[in-house]
Amino acid sequence: MFQIKNNTAVLLAAAMLILAGCGVSNTQQESPVSPPEITTETPSKTVNNEIQTYEKFDDFEHHLHVKDDKTYVINFWATWCKPCVKELPYFEQIQAEYKDKNVEVVLVSLDDLRKLESKVIPFVEKNNLQSEVILLDDADYNAWIDKVSPEWSGAIPVTLFYNKNKREFYEQEFDYQQLENIVKSFL
Repeated sequence: MFQIKNNTAVLLAAAMLILAGCGVSNTQQESPVSPPEITTETPSKTVNNEIQTYEKFDDFEHHLHVKDDKTYVINFWATWCKPCVKELPYFEQIQAEYKDKNVEVVLVSLDDLRKLESKVIPFVEKNNLQSEVILLDDADYNAWIDKVSPEWSGAIPVTLFYNKNKREFYEQEFDYQQLENIVKSFL
């Protein structure tokens, strides 16, 4: 079962993200690569056994500035965001295929902390997500989205790719080929 590192709940302004465009679809061609499906069956085990939670962006921010030999793929998503959920299998596929090449996928859920046990943990378990999952519950979006990227309008999904030499931000939904091409450009 998951351990919760921070138990104090705060209100999350999910309406801002919904209104900012979670449901906006991009006109992109589907990848010929078939990702693993997001499933409704409960897996027999979950390797990822902990979700870190942060109530303040300042406590989370270090995840966006690690200076080591890895390439980080930081995806901001939520369980209620249809385009986010649609692209999650592609991130999981990248994690599986590129973990031996020093690529680390981090899935940052913007779900309400009060939904951690009722929505986020069951979603992660049901879909057997192997990437690191973090829940960020700082409702003061205007104070921190520019710290992720000044290009971020507030809509999700968004993804930050970085390593010690390069940094790129994308406010869009990905197919597998697009995602893989960006990852390869960092290697």
